[in-house]
Amino acid sequence: MTTSECPMCRAGSADEELERVEVWQDAHWRLTVSLSSEVAGFAYLEPKRHIRYITELDGPEAASFGPALARSTTALKDAAGAEVVYVYIFGDGVPHLHLHLAPHRPGDALSDQMIRGELVEEKLPNGMTRFASSDFPALPRDELIQIAERVRDGMSASAE
Repeated sequence: MTTSECPMCRAGSADEELERVEVWQDAHWRLTVSLSSEVAGFAYLEPKRHIRYITELDGPEAASFGPALARSTTALKDAAGAEVVYVYIFGDGVPHLHLHLAPHRPGDALSDQMIRGELVEEKLPNGMTRFASSDFPALPRDELIQIAERVRDGMSASAE
């Protein structure tokens, strides 16, 4: 896949298609929050430069990875009222490094198998696969937008 074909490299233009909203970015990373999720505050942290796998991190992305991840997970945990934020990297669906950040609260859709209930796979027009639970419908979009706004506020506040 070339950079021009990569949905993650299209950044903001792909956000609407992927049903997510950008809440923060710096020179090397961007954080988006899903607006179609069973988990409040489910987000994606991805490098702006086309990097396929975490093993390809180098230079400025590698130097800023830890701080970007810590800042993002703290903002998500606070905004979603979560006990912990799970971090997943799958790497085979889209060859552009992206971390799945999943705030976890007791009784939510998450489990040690990524998500509780029967998994349903949905192929998106861009070739990506969205996984959902047949037992946990997507949360109301308004609630997910509010979480995204709180994450944005938390990311802004931590920059000061």
